[in-house]
Amino acid sequence: MNTAFPLIAQLYYTDYNSYAGAPADMSGLPWGWILIGLSMLASVVVSSVMKSRMQSYSELPIPLSGRDIAERMLQENGIYDVRVLSTPGRLTDHYNPADKTINLSEMVYGSRTVSAAAVAAHECGHAVQHAQAYHWLSLRSALVPVVNVSSHLAQIVLVFGILLLLAGSSPTVAWIGLGLFAMTTLFAFVTLPVEFDASRRALAWIQRTGLSATVDYAKARNALFWAAMTYVVGALSSLAMLLYYAMRIMAATRRD
Repeated sequence: MNTAFPLIAQLYYTDYNSYAGAPADMSGLPWGWILIGLSMLASVVVSSVMKSRMQSYSELPIPLSGRDIAERMLQENGIYDVRVLSTPGRLTDHYNPADKTINLSEMVYGSRTVSAAAVAAHECGHAVQHAQAYHWLSLRSALVPVVNVSSHLAQIVLVFGILLLLAGSSPTVAWIGLGLFAMTTLFAFVTLPVEFDASRRALAWIQRTGLSATVDYAKARNALFWAAMTYVVGALSSLAMLLYYAMRIMAATRRD
């Protein structure tokens, strides 16, 4: 999202005077800034709460490490071709369907805490989705190659297209850029059911296997809820940026 702000600043200084006196116009700049500001605020708040919860629950000890939880959940779901690995960094936990690996951050991999158990079980939830051909995961995987291209080109094409539009040229390039950006927004929203379902599977397994007596179920559920909410605000932030760019393009087109 940070790469968008040079363009926003340029647009602000280019034609602020055209819209500063018309706050009721939904294509006006003040509305765009409010939209972006609210999404940024939500992102900061949710991220702070999530980190606070994870930190708090990382101080609640349990007998099993994140690796133990992951390996046990895989085995009890009949999955034997997925490896559990340790990966450097914080919040780097992820499941890689390409090489069938669950990559747990160093803190989660070796920690024997509620937060580590929740995160490890969640990542295993993705492995279970993959094994059962969960349709939303399949759709997200199919979108990855497209999004890898569009995410790199969207900002460049948008900047170039809107600058051309402000110079009086056709809006075609700008709309192409918006279409590329829309693919990243679509990907963010397709990710939501994938993440929520992985948490649902993780929590159901914790309850079904009786681990809820060892792993505080309520706290694990709370940790996963706030982790999932970071994806929600990420998707909404992407939508806010998409709407902002669309309003700017339409406003510049009408002005011409």
